[in-house]
Amino acid sequence: MKIPRFYRNVMVFVAALLMAFAGSPQLWAQDADKPFAEAHIVLQLGDSDPEIQARVLSVANNLIKHYGGPDFVDLEIVAYGPGISLLYPDNEQNARVNSLVASEVRFIGCMNTVETIARQTGKKPELISATIPVQTGVAHLVERAGQGYVVIRP
Repeated sequence: MKIPRFYRNVMVFVAALLMAFAGSPQLWAQDADKPFAEAHIVLQLGDSDPEIQARVLSVANNLIKHYGGPDFVDLEIVAYGPGISLLYPDNEQNARVNSLVASEVRFIGCMNTVETIARQTGKKPELISATIPVQTGVAHLVERAGQGYVVIRP
């Protein structure tokens, strides 16, 4: 059975549209929990300096204000290397971290860093309960960039 040219052209057009939309990073970045998010942003933190950690938290807070509330921005903070100390329960920024957790900011912790610290010190560091573990923090940044998130290093 031969398919008429018109139907064949329609099928090619529909297939091209599907491929175009499937390749759109902005569609990948849509978070089901944040259907109204205007921006999808990952803040990277690889430093234990208290001033830099405070800056990252300030940037997250400013982004929430800028976009009109936590429902309108999808935010993650990825802590790796020395930056993992932000996720220690006794970190001086703990109250600000908890406030951002309440605003639905996700805190991602690099387990390679945790394992390295455990090997070097003989003790696995405790992280706050809100920590979302990933094996490799930097790889998570790369994956998020591929999904259409904007990666920022404040």
